Amino acid sequence: MSEKKAAVNPLEEVLRGRRPSQSEQRWAETTLAQALEQQPEKPIAAATGTNLNEDGTARFTTISGRPVRRLYTQADLPQDWSEEKYLGFPGEAPYTRGVHATGYRGKLWTMRQFSGFASPEETNKRYLYLLEHGSHGLSVAFDLPTLMGYDSDHAFSEGEVGKCGVAIDSLEDMEILFRGIDLEKTTVSMTINSPASALWAMYLVVAERQGADWKKISGTLQNDILKEYIAQKEYIYPPAESMRLVIDTFEFGSKYTPRFNTISISGYHIREAGSTALQELAFTIYDGLEYVEWAQRRGLDVDEFGPRLSFFFNSHNDFFEEIAKFRAARKIWFRLMKDRFGAKNERSWLMRFHAQTAGVSLTAQQPLNNIARVALQGLAAVLGGTQSLHTDSYDEALALPTAESARTALRTQQVIAYESGVANTIDPLAGSYFVERLTLDMESGAFAYFDKLDAMGGMVKAIERGFPQKEIAEASYQFQKAIEAREKVTVGANEFVIEEKPPSTLYIGEGVGERQKAKLRALRARRDNEAVRRALEALKHAAALTPDAGHNGNISKANTMPYILDAVRAYATVGEICAALRDVYGSYQESSFT
Repeated sequence: MSEKKAAVNPLEEVLRGRRPSQSEQRWAETTLAQALEQQPEKPIAAATGTNLNEDGTARFTTISGRPVRRLYTQADLPQDWSEEKYLGFPGEAPYTRGVHATGYRGKLWTMRQFSGFASPEETNKRYLYLLEHGSHGLSVAFDLPTLMGYDSDHAFSEGEVGKCGVAIDSLEDMEILFRGIDLEKTTVSMTINSPASALWAMYLVVAERQGADWKKISGTLQNDILKEYIAQKEYIYPPAESMRLVIDTFEFGSKYTPRFNTISISGYHIREAGSTALQELAFTIYDGLEYVEWAQRRGLDVDEFGPRLSFFFNSHNDFFEEIAKFRAARKIWFRLMKDRFGAKNERSWLMRFHAQTAGVSLTAQQPLNNIARVALQGLAAVLGGTQSLHTDSYDEALALPTAESARTALRTQQVIAYESGVANTIDPLAGSYFVERLTLDMESGAFAYFDKLDAMGGMVKAIERGFPQKEIAEASYQFQKAIEAREKVTVGANEFVIEEKPPSTLYIGEGVGERQKAKLRALRARRDNEAVRRALEALKHAAALTPDAGHNGNISKANTMPYILDAVRAYATVGEICAALRDVYGSYQESSFT
């Protein structure tokens, strides 16, 4: 039998890589040493693997596997650390403490509930319900056929219509979706990527027909295609061609919709795929760099499109790690926009972001436990300074949310906003040794990833090599190993398990698909199909051209957005528009990586 290694001397641990004060050294030699002698530290979960140090003593880590010290003091911060140098003030560079000088005291975050299911008619009722119960904005979830650019009557759509979101085939559906909702007064986010241009065009035409001023409408188009290749895999065209379409929306939006965010650069799906918090931060912000670089190659001015770039992060279970991630994100973006891209407009320096609680953390077992998870995750997002927030419904591990569970999720945000007191002051955890150390580590770790990605030639090249995909796959594998070994506890799933009956859930039947097919048949019978054909041919011609920078305040003549708008006004469908672009660009097939 091998002899167990002796525990590390407490003073050695305190001194390692640090310069503790004499009082901290005294505490380690006396109070701490005595406490450890009487009762050694024990892991929260199984005393194996990730929960043990090399010497066999307890090891504590974040959910991402980063080691956590038992105590953080001034010794864990740089010697030159000061509030003025590292934090600044709210509304001022480097924006660690937030982009608004008054925090939430002037305006609460937007409570934007992500919703969409079945038909546009049914989802419209849900939107009116959410707005009636206090939601400030809407976030559209589209079904899988729409996300992949297929109409509801396409063979590939069979069995999927309206199942994971709302089915939108044409302008007619978009008109129904927002019936009775004033788009000039309601901010709307749309989670759509490859077909983003087509869905945004439909939204703009609905606003136009409502009499809304495009310069006054506000909201966000997800439109982040890079994270599709990295994590979610809902892409259509090859990367370079997809990037061209994204930059078309940047150019169009900067001229015609100055209050609408033409992209939400999304780390959410990267985290849902199993990344660590640091990987989510680094890959998301680097995706942002890639978009800026492609836009500048087009000849666009960073200070014209930069203020409309927004971000979308996951808010996961590890409370302090998430807060640090959000604070570091603002500092990093400021540095990059100012120093790397030379942005002069202060609004270009601001990282504005939406957060959503972690769907991947929700359990089908004992689903009511998810209410507590969502509350903690939502609180972390607020303490991290999010501009808008979606809180998941407790039954989402089982099905799309019921009206009751969606209301409970919204009420969770309202309890945080109106009862917890956290909105009363700005960045209340600033100065915490632990939070500041985590923030610095997030920042330095992200720049280390940036160096690797720069060396590969950027994110598109890195994706083609499979680098971010491999990094995420390894992180996901290590976390799953820890869960299966019970080194990480998921309450109700791998510990504290009970026998239970499943709750009532929302069921979407096949009738939705049949009704959507009938609507499409009727639409194609009454529209001017020759006008649709001409609009699609014009779109294909523009898509085949190489766009350049617009001149004299105009957008590029090859920008696809005006042609997509013409096709939408003629009632061309999502599937037809995407098929036209497939004819020009082809479809992307992911290769195997070695």
